[in-house]
Amino acid sequence: MKARITVFTLGVDDLEASLKFYRDGLGLPTEGIIGREFEHGAVAFFELADGLKFAIFERASIALDATVPQSDRSPTEFTIGHNVSSEAEVDAAMAEAVKAGARVAKPAQKTFWGGYAGYFQDPDDHLWEVVYNPAFIPKD
Repeated sequence: MKARITVFTLGVDDLEASLKFYRDGLGLPTEGIIGREFEHGAVAFFELADGLKFAIFERASIALDATVPQSDRSPTEFTIGHNVSSEAEVDAAMAEAVKAGARVAKPAQKTFWGGYAGYFQDPDDHLWEVVYNPAFIPKD
């Protein structure tokens, strides 16, 4: 396997509500929901930097597609990191997420390793860390 991820998909309970959160609230670019013509096929893809795709797909559809039992929400299974270039950008991104309907899990603050970060949860409880890490400054 090559050290590359091209798509990551979040399981959601309400595809329309999640689309609204990510597209309208956070401003992520998307063509909207596609695949409605297929039973359990509705999905939305978002274009991220460097060609990475982010998708939202209903949990029940993921379970059917992967042939595994549907599980309960578990926000501590993983986090999604959004690196920014400054502490002020962390605060701005956290505020934007809250305005879009996110819940703050941990307010932005100085970290023990010399950065600045906070956590929010999307409408399906997924944890997003907004982080300024002096060692990982984004190119844009």
